[in-house]
Amino acid sequence: MSMELKKAIDQISKDRGIDRDLLVDTLEEAVRSSVARKYGDHLDFEVGYNEEQGEIEVYQFKVVAEEVEDPDAEITLEEARAIDPNVQIDDEMGFKLKIEDLGRIAAQSAKQVIIQRMRDAEQEIIYEEYKDRKGEIVSGIIQRRDRSGWIINLGRTEALLPKEEQIPRERYKRGDRVQAFIIEVLPQGRGPQIIVSRTHGDYMSALFSREVPEVADGTVRILGVSRDPGSRAKVAVMSKDRDVDPVGACVGIRGSRIQNIVQELRGERIDIVVWSPDIAGFARNALSPASVSRIIVDEEEKTLEVVVPDDQLNLAIGRKGQNVKLAAKLLGWKIDIFTESRFGELNASRKELEQLASVAEMPVEKFLSAGFTSLEQMVEADDEALATIEGMTATRMGNIRLALKLLAPAKAPAEETDEASDAEAEPDGGESGTAAGPDDASPDLTGETGETAGHAEPAAEGDDAAKPEE
Repeated sequence: MSMELKKAIDQISKDRGIDRDLLVDTLEEAVRSSVARKYGDHLDFEVGYNEEQGEIEVYQFKVVAEEVEDPDAEITLEEARAIDPNVQIDDEMGFKLKIEDLGRIAAQSAKQVIIQRMRDAEQEIIYEEYKDRKGEIVSGIIQRRDRSGWIINLGRTEALLPKEEQIPRERYKRGDRVQAFIIEVLPQGRGPQIIVSRTHGDYMSALFSREVPEVADGTVRILGVSRDPGSRAKVAVMSKDRDVDPVGACVGIRGSRIQNIVQELRGERIDIVVWSPDIAGFARNALSPASVSRIIVDEEEKTLEVVVPDDQLNLAIGRKGQNVKLAAKLLGWKIDIFTESRFGELNASRKELEQLASVAEMPVEKFLSAGFTSLEQMVEADDEALATIEGMTATRMGNIRLALKLLAPAKAPAEETDEASDAEAEPDGGESGTAAGPDDASPDLTGETGETAGHAEPAAEGDDAAKPEE
């Protein structure tokens, strides 16, 4: 029996990769727990593994006393000398206990301790093996599905592919082989310790590194990835070698390299974008295949106003805004798209506001901040509304009213409208002096005007906006 225990320890250590000393310590702890459960914590005993005999030994210790008050902790001198004639009062003697006497309940307790300790040891081994493999691609077989997602068998351990990390409309069944990207390795806990993803931007970067030798050796660098998983992606690249075309290297001969990545991602379209240190040039590349007429850059607000030909608007925005959203995420900037005709209208309105602002000796930005984006809005505003403009005074307001009569003679200010209402109307129905209604006001400057403009917010902090590595 003892040799069977020794063989079992050696076999488990070999099969599961668990340190042999750790297994021995686990067995000792399990037996120690069982003894304490049967006899109580007050018992003085010691548990050890006899390497030569290949068995767990338990020794109970008692103190030699003239009078015994606690039979579990003391022994009389007479009984002690029957075992060892040289023993004296207050000496301590050890007695070997039989493990078989522990009983079924104690044995079950020992089994539970052993199972738990072995599980903890396996988790520790898996963590040590995978903790430095974050960012790698792993391959496994779909095993089962639970509430969190799909469980993937990686061989020695399992990985979890959460629902939010799965490509939309991608379907799996048991036994399918799948590749994924390690995003997290948990030190412990119930269930799989390894969390993988198929939607992470770095997964695409890892696929390019695997398929494109120039990316793997650093000649071509991937500086950003933005994805709409399963549908479309944009990848920003640059080359350290002037003789190496980064786009051609990533695409491969007849598209052989990029097709392997597209197939792995179930047909996800990939746009290879050439990175540029000039944000305007980078934006032109990112908005491809649409052509761009001009770009106005606001460095402080990190905003781009992009003007495209009227027939290029749908192409620039993309289906459901996909093209401009991916471009904004790749750049990390906010993008407003305007058609040339729409931008001309907005530009004319701004010029009129600038003229008005110069009369009042105020920056036009203060008008815009107060919500005035057109001359018509200024005409319709009463004194209370104009007073909300930062820096507005009575003198400046008077100058603005006079300027409005010259710049917009067809529209009278609100005060004059009230006076005109008392005048007698001409029989032939002459010009009305009423202010324009809201429907006649110029559209706003946000760029969100149905078919005439597109708008996209930049990627949230933590998204993969393209940027050069330090």
